[in-house]
Amino acid sequence: MKNKVILLLLFLLSISSNAQPTLTLVECYALATKNYPMAKQTVLLQQKSAYEVAALNKGKLPKIDMNAQATYQSEVIGFPIAMSGVTPLNKDQYRATLDINQLIYNGGTIDANAKLKAAQTKTQQQQIQVTLYQLKSRINQYYFSILLIQEKKALLLSKNELLLSKVKEVKSGVKFGAILPASELILEAEILKTKQQLTALKFENIKMIKNLSELTFTEINSETIVTQPQFNPNNTSSSRPEIAFYDLQNQQLELSKITIATSILPKINAFGQAGYGNPGLNMLDNSFQPFYVVGVKANWNVFDWGKNKSDQKALDVAKEIVLSEKETFEINNKIELQEMDSEIKKTEQLLQTDSELIQVREKIVISSTAQMKNGVITTSEYLVEFTNLFEARNSLKTHEVQLSLAKSNFEIISGK
Repeated sequence: MKNKVILLLLFLLSISSNAQPTLTLVECYALATKNYPMAKQTVLLQQKSAYEVAALNKGKLPKIDMNAQATYQSEVIGFPIAMSGVTPLNKDQYRATLDINQLIYNGGTIDANAKLKAAQTKTQQQQIQVTLYQLKSRINQYYFSILLIQEKKALLLSKNELLLSKVKEVKSGVKFGAILPASELILEAEILKTKQQLTALKFENIKMIKNLSELTFTEINSETIVTQPQFNPNNTSSSRPEIAFYDLQNQQLELSKITIATSILPKINAFGQAGYGNPGLNMLDNSFQPFYVVGVKANWNVFDWGKNKSDQKALDVAKEIVLSEKETFEINNKIELQEMDSEIKKTEQLLQTDSELIQVREKIVISSTAQMKNGVITTSEYLVEFTNLFEARNSLKTHEVQLSLAKSNFEIISGK
């Protein structure tokens, strides 16, 4: 019993090891979003913004400067008459100071700039999302090309098997003199043609797999099987990243207006200076002495010749430009959706006709097979009908893949 269990496990392992790898469309989207070089910029932009905001907030902290100087003057202040206890000033003078400036009020400029910087980062990150989202259309191009190749390959293999079985039947007919010997050669020529088509599909598949690998930055095995995607018709949510990008641009411009408005508000700073020098603050004391000064300083640019208003108006125009870009995008997006919806409906009707045509072609081939066996028609005539059936099935598979592609593109355009 134990040996049987071991053999069963080994059998299952051999099956799993020989199984072809599979890949879904959603996985391709995820791989591109994760591995595309630009995707790394999202985190980098956040780090950059954090450093820049931290640097802005440093402006709220005291500013401390150390200064030292030594000078020699050709002339110094003198007195017309000698005064008791007062010595003339030295022409060489020395001073070392520690200056401290503390921001008390600046109209909220630092906070406004920090918010603006955060808004700029979000806008840049959303631009990256827009670029990554646009990769989906390119992924679809390669993914569904591979899917169509798989379907065509399966049909060709099925066709090849049927032709091989017909060769056996023809050989039997030739042996008994019911069918001409050339019939076998006609079928063998068609088998060789099928092998050529399979070879062409093989190399086309390798090319598409390589293209998809480049786009997803992942090594995809050339034997990988891509699966037919499933679509959810009940998913009505729509969120194109471009719309969010335009909204973030408007928010950024609005914060820019606030930042400009704060730039003309009063600014108040407290300051202090402590030092040691010769002379100190008392110019009549010609000796080294410590000193200090403390105070408050206010600055207000009460008239800027309308510069602030001009800057505000320029930002208003920029917002109008963003709004027009958003409206243009929405119009073009609506047109693309209508075109894709029409493509879906057209392909669905073609599929219905394909199914009906295949049923008719199958009946014709059944009849042609019997006629060929009885010598009523030639193998070439039979092969024409057989090829027509194959082309009808090929058309069906092509339209099925085209329908999936159209539905996928519809979801991408609508932002689902």
